[in-house]
Amino acid sequence: MRLVLFEPDIPQNAGTLMRLAAALGVPMDLIEPCGFILDDRRLRRAGMDYLDSLDLTRHVSWTAFRRDRAPGRLVLLTTRGAIPYTDFAFRPDDLIMLGRESAGVPDEVHEAADARLLIPLKPPARSLNVALAAAMVLGEALRQIAALPQPPMPEPPQQVPQ
Repeated sequence: MRLVLFEPDIPQNAGTLMRLAAALGVPMDLIEPCGFILDDRRLRRAGMDYLDSLDLTRHVSWTAFRRDRAPGRLVLLTTRGAIPYTDFAFRPDDLIMLGRESAGVPDEVHEAADARLLIPLKPPARSLNVALAAAMVLGEALRQIAALPQPPMPEPPQQVPQ
């Protein structure tokens, strides 16, 4: 499973998504160009110290991503999706893609997706923040494939000498 960001616009969201991927142990692909410089202080602040443990692959363009991407289905989260993410059967090699905050993805990318998922929302809501959407869908995907990180075992209670 991989998280794919298509030309992100907002450094704080990209940093939050990088932190999410690192914390869940999910590799990330970043398709450039970005709407910010990747060493932006806002991105680093949102990602905190988690960015050092992120498995990140940068692609200079959509064309480069298509040429070099990992195998698996391209699963696009989109408001134009046909399948609710909760009705989708995820696989371990899925690449979950998020579009730009300002414009989603172009038609060419939309058409290249193997699946287009949506998050059902109560009208008149149209969409969610990309980081929130990613957390919901990635959590469900990892749950389905039994790949959520396991919490550490609690320390046994210490006996107080009497």
